[in-house]
Amino acid sequence: MKTYSEALSYLFSRLPMFQRIGAAAYKNDLSKTIELCRRLGNPENTFKSIHVAGTNGKGSVASALASIFAEAGYKTGLFTSPHLKDFRERIRINGAMIAEEEVLKFLNKNPNLIEELSPSFFELTCAMAFQHFSQNEVDIAVLETGMGGRLDSTNVVIPELSIITSVAMDHEAFLGDSLGKIALEKGGIIKKGVPVVVSENEEIVVKVLQSIAVERHSPFYALSPDEADLASDLSGAYQAENMRSVLKAVQVLRGLGWELPQKAVEVGALKISVNTGLRGRWEKIHEQPLGLVDVGHNVEGVMEVVKMLSRLDYRELHMVWGMVADKDARAILGLLPKAAKYYWCRPDVPRGKDAASLAAEADAQGLQGEVYPSVQTAWKAAMQQADAADVVFGGGSVFVVAELI
Repeated sequence: MKTYSEALSYLFSRLPMFQRIGAAAYKNDLSKTIELCRRLGNPENTFKSIHVAGTNGKGSVASALASIFAEAGYKTGLFTSPHLKDFRERIRINGAMIAEEEVLKFLNKNPNLIEELSPSFFELTCAMAFQHFSQNEVDIAVLETGMGGRLDSTNVVIPELSIITSVAMDHEAFLGDSLGKIALEKGGIIKKGVPVVVSENEEIVVKVLQSIAVERHSPFYALSPDEADLASDLSGAYQAENMRSVLKAVQVLRGLGWELPQKAVEVGALKISVNTGLRGRWEKIHEQPLGLVDVGHNVEGVMEVVKMLSRLDYRELHMVWGMVADKDARAILGLLPKAAKYYWCRPDVPRGKDAASLAAEADAQGLQGEVYPSVQTAWKAAMQQADAADVVFGGGSVFVVAELI
């Protein structure tokens, strides 16, 4: 491969990617990640880390902590997924994305790893991130899990701290068909003797996670609603819970010897988007009419979106909505406001749900709208039909938001 574009084409076509194709890309063990890391010299053991799992909120929490560490003067790695616009968003140091040349160099230097091991896209990306953080001698890296926890490729590190954010029903085919089972998978990141911070959760989730922590002799910190708040630059009422988790994590990390001055915490929380490039969380992308997007895509996430929409003052609500085929469309559509006008579309990924099928399911639940051939045409139509006093919202899938921003 001679160019970055050739490298990207190789990554996306040669390696199975869950975000695009779903189940066919899912690996249910860590053997390939372990072998990848072994052949690279186990870079994951050369830097300190914070490990973040959960169904909702983990990207915001991970990004907030990375921003705070950077403001405190630490060289800070950040590994997140999925990316919205650029693959390199996944791997950052102090906000700077991995260079195109580094991605190309990694792939050209390790062709045998790929051909012999046939890793998934996520497995290889994870190994690439570990090596990047190791070579650049980061002080600490904040690692967000992909889908689960126990079998997630990131789960080969022994972190300073584990964090488990809100746990909800999602990816049931892989993680389990109950909150308890999903909590077991998320709790798989809890390591022996390593403290764990757990966000506000259902009682069953807290019980499962606490039992794992007790078994592994891990100090356990469960949040309650009366925890202190931390102001941030991330919009959306649901971010208050995430920031309480961040503040609790900071307190625990200070106890472990990390110097995180209060000013760095406050400034870092107010500069998350600037310092880490985080986007798509109740983000305004148009002024008049007000255009908003949010990556909430499961029942709990969509409930928060609907709650936020209900607090807005508008003449009419226009909803540009698309989903992936393996989500529980019936349950999610049942949460959406019936008074809104809908613009059904399919995100441009193989997993995308057919817009006509989505419209038919929505019609059965009393949601009225039209089908559009793409996310962009749906958004354009909504903007044309809305007036200055209206709200246009785009969501239902990370991939809808990616196309809109």
